[in-house]
Amino acid sequence: MAHGGDIIHELTTDHREVEELFGRIEALPAGDERRKEYADQAVRELVRHSVAEEQYLYPAVRDFLPDGDEVADKELEDHATAERTMKALESRGADDPEFDRLIGELMLEIRTHIQDEEDNLFPRLRQAATAEQLNDLGDKARRAKQTAPTRPHPSAPDIPPVNKILDAGAGMVDRLRDALTGRGRND
Repeated sequence: MAHGGDIIHELTTDHREVEELFGRIEALPAGDERRKEYADQAVRELVRHSVAEEQYLYPAVRDFLPDGDEVADKELEDHATAERTMKALESRGADDPEFDRLIGELMLEIRTHIQDEEDNLFPRLRQAATAEQLNDLGDKARRAKQTAPTRPHPSAPDIPPVNKILDAGAGMVDRLRDALTGRGRND
């Protein structure tokens, strides 16, 4: 899928990619090891996506929307819930009975979050910000995803500027761990 453009297009493209991975998981029988591979890939994408939102989307929401603090806080709560689920899923194999429950929980959390963003948040932000501002945010979000962690870190701060500093370090460590373990090699 084509990334680029403003932050709304960039994040919507991420949503479609994650939904495609969820569809692949759902199409496979329980216990199939490929379900774990697709789940790991979805988690990597979701973590990178969340970092971009936390670093750039939600601060913009706070700035541009009259109820921006309330909206951003709710979105951050959604992220925290999903990140705890991703962390619990991380240590489960596809043959673990908890895997199916956790991946189902994660898919429901993420699908609900996506629908809320696309139906409510994104249209409001598009009206409140200029095209130039949204394009600038898109560029920043893409850069953030390049250095973002690839694993869930539920206890890490999610508000700038601290998250911008710590996310880069965690991202470097995660990518090293991924290289050593072969995680994501076939993506």
